[in-house]
Amino acid sequence: MSLGWIRWLTLKILYPLLMLAGSFSKNRKEAYQRLIINLNNKIVKRERPRVKRILLLLPHCLQMNECNIRLTYNIYNCERCGRCEIKDLIEIADDNHLSLFVATGGSLARKIVNEVKPEAVVAVACENELSSGIADTYPLPILAIPNERPFGPCLNTSVDLEKVKEAVDFFSKDSCC
Repeated sequence: MSLGWIRWLTLKILYPLLMLAGSFSKNRKEAYQRLIINLNNKIVKRERPRVKRILLLLPHCLQMNECNIRLTYNIYNCERCGRCEIKDLIEIADDNHLSLFVATGGSLARKIVNEVKPEAVVAVACENELSSGIADTYPLPILAIPNERPFGPCLNTSVDLEKVKEAVDFFSKDSCC
């Protein structure tokens, strides 16, 4: 059985079944979402897609809520004060010639993917947004990195920058020519 077929089965059959089962328990649902994200990431890494155009897609909640500048429309308006990780993520994107966008939710994230038309995506978000986004944009290869939420959902979240760099390097180093 090919890896593409396994990923299709995971995202189009297993994912909806797990979300149905998880709808009866919030804790189980998030665990199922993590399972789908991990399975997807493992399969994408085994597929070793060869890409040039990579999108780094971030949630708006990585930005500190006290910040006066809203980055949803243009992340490069960031003052790069260092209070959040946006400055570092801009640097990663610039160093690797990536498209970089911030989305306020799944609908905007899907719109960005449709407009940018990347060959691969490194996505940071909560498990809910990542798992549904992966399923909705199949067969696009996505490496998904759940954000860390020390203050709860959608508020001053963070991300492991090393995981972002590893995902970008995975797609970049495997790109052809």
